[in-house]
Amino acid sequence: MSHGNRFLFKNGVVSPAADTPSVAGFLEAHPGAYTTTRTHKNGSELLFWERHLLRLSNSFRLLLKENPRLLFEKPITLSTAFLELSNRAMMWDSVIRSLVNDSMRKVVPFVEKERIFGEELAITAHLSGNLENLDHLKGGFDEGKISEVLDVYLHIGGYAPPVFGVRGSAAHLAVVGRGRDSANAKYSDWVRLRKPLEKLRPPSVNELLLSNDGEQILEGCLTNFFVVCLKEKDGDGHTVEQKQPQSLRCIEVQTAPLSDGVLPGVIRQVIRDICLKIGIPFREVAPSWSKRELWMEAFITNSLRILQHVETIQAPKSWKSVESNTWEEITWIEKRFQDGPGRITSMLQMEIMKKAGVEEFPVTSFEEGRSVV
Repeated sequence: MSHGNRFLFKNGVVSPAADTPSVAGFLEAHPGAYTTTRTHKNGSELLFWERHLLRLSNSFRLLLKENPRLLFEKPITLSTAFLELSNRAMMWDSVIRSLVNDSMRKVVPFVEKERIFGEELAITAHLSGNLENLDHLKGGFDEGKISEVLDVYLHIGGYAPPVFGVRGSAAHLAVVGRGRDSANAKYSDWVRLRKPLEKLRPPSVNELLLSNDGEQILEGCLTNFFVVCLKEKDGDGHTVEQKQPQSLRCIEVQTAPLSDGVLPGVIRQVIRDICLKIGIPFREVAPSWSKRELWMEAFITNSLRILQHVETIQAPKSWKSVESNTWEEITWIEKRFQDGPGRITSMLQMEIMKKAGVEEFPVTSFEEGRSVV
């Protein structure tokens, strides 16, 4: 399977190769909850697989309860069956884990035959509701019957991970639009909703940042956003002396809290865990653009990029200008960081990969006949 090849499976059955869209094209056409991860160690291990299964289950349950239209391809009738289904939250974790792992067990042997040895894979697991089966359910709602109202899609393709820290690997960001709705769940419709922001993307930018006011930066369209900044002294608004910027006492890692409406990214949580464990000051607060002079480092994260250091961030001089038709109509202000990853960014990258080793999930776990716990 070359980097250009990709495969789509529905409930363990492969679709014709000629019909396989890009992952963005697939998500735009199929409402539902999803999560994306990848392999590492030459395709032998899945990154944080258990965390991704839990995030997928949480997303599905939240959408089913709060915004079910994002899960179904047809209009929803609030039937007795649907209301009963939405109340069965306690069953979803085990049902979804079982269904996704069963699908993986069916598709991994197929993909392994097509994959170039040593190639990494990007894997998107997607769940959508099947209303036709829901309408035909009779009687009680045990796990077997609940599983009948779910369709499990797996989109798998070759992936060439960026190499951390090498020249040309930096992220270049621009603040262009408002935060997402239902940000506590990861859902397909966001692919469509973020499209209008693309008209404001400057040519050099490879990720767009979201903000509701141009001041508090929330996250990226595809990533969580972090800064490493100098602390401010309590009360007086003056900054900590910059004579000892290498001291952990003088800095903190900042990222917007979930309550501000950001995606609970898997790597975001890993970084939080790492900072608390090894003593890097960590604060869940949206980084303030007006305090960017205190920012020493910045990075973005998701499960494909893992951690990518930031070289530049652009923001509109006037927030009202984000209503412009093109990026050329906006006057930009730029924040530039040092070349290459900073000390804290590099430390976190190393710790993430250590933790990935501790939580590794062998792809061979999906070999036919083996039980996935």
